[in-house]
Amino acid sequence: MLAAAGQVLRAPLRQILATLSEVTADFLPHTALVMLSGDCPKTPMWAHGDAALVGEVTTVELTRLSTLVDVGTPWVGEATLAGSPRPVLAVASAPSGSAGALLAVLTTGDHPAAAPPVVQALWDLVTSRILDLLPAAVPVSTPWIANSERARVIAGLTDAHATTLTALLGVLRSRGLDDRTARRTAVDLVASAMVELRATDDDDPAPHEEVVGDAYGRLSDMLGLLSRYGGVALDFSPVACRNRLIPADIARTARAVIRGTVLTMLEQGGVNRIRVCWEVEDTELRSTVRDDGPGTLAAEALTVHRLTDRVAAHNGSLHVDSVPEWGTIVTVRLPLAAPDLSHGDQPLGVLNPRELDVLEHLVNGHRNRVIAEHLHISEHTVKFHVAKILKKLDVDSRGEAAAVARAAGFPAEPSLVGSPNLPAQAAWPTPSRFTS
Repeated sequence: MLAAAGQVLRAPLRQILATLSEVTADFLPHTALVMLSGDCPKTPMWAHGDAALVGEVTTVELTRLSTLVDVGTPWVGEATLAGSPRPVLAVASAPSGSAGALLAVLTTGDHPAAAPPVVQALWDLVTSRILDLLPAAVPVSTPWIANSERARVIAGLTDAHATTLTALLGVLRSRGLDDRTARRTAVDLVASAMVELRATDDDDPAPHEEVVGDAYGRLSDMLGLLSRYGGVALDFSPVACRNRLIPADIARTARAVIRGTVLTMLEQGGVNRIRVCWEVEDTELRSTVRDDGPGTLAAEALTVHRLTDRVAAHNGSLHVDSVPEWGTIVTVRLPLAAPDLSHGDQPLGVLNPRELDVLEHLVNGHRNRVIAEHLHISEHTVKFHVAKILKKLDVDSRGEAAAVARAAGFPAEPSLVGSPNLPAQAAWPTPSRFTS
């Protein structure tokens, strides 16, 4: 076991699967190894073995297999890979800072009972090793900005698609529409969705600013489909400063986050009314979404649409306040201007507010998973912020960053209770206030 681990850890990145296959062949007969990784930005699926076989394995098949495998617990059974049911030993690992990785071993015969836990232990080492090697393996010329924009567009189209499907379900389930009217309405919905989809191919450059009234109007148009035949009343509070200009990327993020929040609220069931409100202040756009549902919505539910990550990317904050039997309030704050980083000779003056939040956790010795849970962001986002902190403070480790912070007297007062530095929320409104 130790010799096998040493060989795997010494292998170059692209030779890891081949080495793993070699060291396990004696006790685990197999024809191929196939890996699905959430960490590699270029190629999520890697494979080694029978070329004709692994060439037919798809990421869809591996994704289905991943739903059967628990992290840290080997799974042995029959799974459909390369289009046919095959005997498989599957293991999954998700070390700190990783999005997780699945390994499927296409076995060819019996294996000892000790084989699955040995493969699991080796895979835990492999996943950590790959996570260490990936940054150096990704070319500097990789268009990260383009990839980020692509991810934003894909996420927006996904939400738009979910909105259309939800609206279609509302039409099909409506008892107030006859068959002919329902068909005509469904066709209209699909036609509108196609127009929106084709609009994404427009070659005109995106505007840098949007008028508040127009941006809010686009949001109401976007969500209007959900309430027209879905049996849910969707209210939009009047917005002040309608003629004010705000950054277009902030307006887009606000619309995407609100749409994802509304969809998440509808998935709960038992929601009859949702109210959306925008408040534009001097330095921030505050969006509030309230429902009258069961009041059991947790912040983790919003990660399905990656809402917390979108907000964190703009150094904003997202807070979920659920009260059983009264409903849920989701409050999103997005800054309208870049933070002022001019603080003289203060060593922490180069950090933005979100990085200061993360730094406070580093001072307290918290790991990425704990930080992600407290700040309601993904571990990938935490890792990104930590890397930026180390670079800005010109240090090599988390410990050195914490030492710099302590020397600067940061934090002045402990605030790591619940979600640090998130704004306090207004009390839950009474039913009369909600309907006013």
